[in-house]
Amino acid sequence: MKLKLLLVMLMSTLMVLLAGCGGPKPDVSIFVMGQNGFPSDAGEKLEVSLKSKIGEAPTIKLNTSPIFSMEKMIVELAAGGNGIFILADEQFKGLSSQAGFVSLDETIKPEDYPDGVIEIAEEGKPAQKHLYGIPLAGNKWMKEQGFEGKGLVAFIPVNAPKLEEAKQVLKVIAQK
Repeated sequence: MKLKLLLVMLMSTLMVLLAGCGGPKPDVSIFVMGQNGFPSDAGEKLEVSLKSKIGEAPTIKLNTSPIFSMEKMIVELAAGGNGIFILADEQFKGLSSQAGFVSLDETIKPEDYPDGVIEIAEEGKPAQKHLYGIPLAGNKWMKEQGFEGKGLVAFIPVNAPKLEEAKQVLKVIAQK
């Protein structure tokens, strides 16, 4: 009887621990939300494709929002858990005044994405032009999966947890 009780307690504890873990965290979490949201099945398709291009490292997870929500976007940005954001061009431009993007000049050629080169003035510093976003209209990765990508921009926020890994993944996304 004691053995049975001990076994039940052990199993219960193990189930609680496993439920709380949720598995290993990805190196780069990608948050996608377009002007009208982004369907989860489309996100799953893009994630599978991107994983096949990247290989085993860094690990990625693509999260989508099925409806557009300014509040959700702000929470996701403030939380700092995402390495890459793919948002509507309007939101990207609106966020540029807050200087919260990582310059991509050393990772991706700015001349390849002139629409992603913007001027941002950081507090106490003169304004500088850099490549901060990758417009996804006609993007190869998205087109291969049957999506246009029009009106979407990919960028890395300054609070990205694993910056080098995020740059590596965005470089793959930006391939022409």
